[in-house]
Amino acid sequence: MDNYLADLTADFSAQCSRLSFSFDGYVYNPLDYAWTNHRQYLENYVKKGTPVMFLGMNPGPFGMLQTGVPFGDIVSVTEYLKIDNRVGSPAVEHPGRPVMGMYIKRREISGSRLWGLMASRYPDATGFARENCVMNYCPLGFLSPEKTAKNITPDKLCVSDRAPLEKLCNEYLLKVIEYVNPQHLVGVGKYAEDKLLSLNTGRHVCSIIHPSPGNPQANNNWAGKTLAKLEELGIWK
Repeated sequence: MDNYLADLTADFSAQCSRLSFSFDGYVYNPLDYAWTNHRQYLENYVKKGTPVMFLGMNPGPFGMLQTGVPFGDIVSVTEYLKIDNRVGSPAVEHPGRPVMGMYIKRREISGSRLWGLMASRYPDATGFARENCVMNYCPLGFLSPEKTAKNITPDKLCVSDRAPLEKLCNEYLLKVIEYVNPQHLVGVGKYAEDKLLSLNTGRHVCSIIHPSPGNPQANNNWAGKTLAKLEELGIWK
């Protein structure tokens, strides 16, 4: 078995965990406490020679922060991707956002939309993995200190926090792209597309609408719009 990607990711996770942040809140690293799930995901669903790589922003509070899988809606992870391992807890946990792991009941809408589209096109997840993979740009989740535990996206961090994190993320992403060698790089949202463009890989880069319910464009036939866009660009035929 090729352990390159798992070893690369474990090292990336450790580097991210060593960063210090002035951010006044909670920082979760699911590559650490949900490593067993994430490693299984990498081994089964991120393959060399995959033509299309989709890139998200960072873990959602009810998705990857819980399951360790990108866009990790619990039903999609357990029923479609067939991943269901024990998940630990962050060293310091927000009292309003505990990690329930595979016991979480709440769905992640972004993940259910994204993986729902994949499942409609590739009923067998191994078929999906032959032609596509999904990664996140940043592995860390940031939660505000308030009771609401608001999800803070990386672009909202101050420059002194963001710059060293983005340096690590860029270095890791470039190595993943070199390993997978995709023809098409698809940002799930404009932030991810901008990060892909900044790497200057010489590959085709584009974006699709982010499936978050907080994005008004996503709440009216997201799957249909996304499918049409991917077919228009010749990414899915």
